[in-house]
Amino acid sequence: MKRGTMAMGVCVAQIWAVCASAQNGGAALAKPTPAPKASQVPTIVGTCARTTITEIGDRFGGSITGAGKSDPATGTAVSYANGGYQISYSRVAALERSKVGDSVMVCLISVPKDCPKGDDRGRVYTTTNLRSGDVWSMPDSQHMCGGA
Repeated sequence: MKRGTMAMGVCVAQIWAVCASAQNGGAALAKPTPAPKASQVPTIVGTCARTTITEIGDRFGGSITGAGKSDPATGTAVSYANGGYQISYSRVAALERSKVGDSVMVCLISVPKDCPKGDDRGRVYTTTNLRSGDVWSMPDSQHMCGGA
């Protein structure tokens, strides 16, 4: 492969300088680009966003792992760096194995229909933990639109 044709997109952090130099034909190097911020919460069915887990617990903020583990009847909740949130009345084992800071791919799989204007609760997302490979599907609210 010729030095001038090396693609920046395949560079990894450890060799960014070599790739940048090759990309620019040996010209002065640019500063590394900061890591992208978390993607926005998906709003169209079938779209996904990469983000990270910022909080895992039960529906009331209690722990779902370790010695202080709450009763499974308290359900599961997870928050993401992009402002996304999922919640369930059930304990989700995949989230018990997940960790704050894990990278995840969150995909919108359904949106409720015939909701009152301004009530967008009940969107369902399927999330894949990119570290563990675990997958879970949960809504963004304890209640569907028009509910309690």
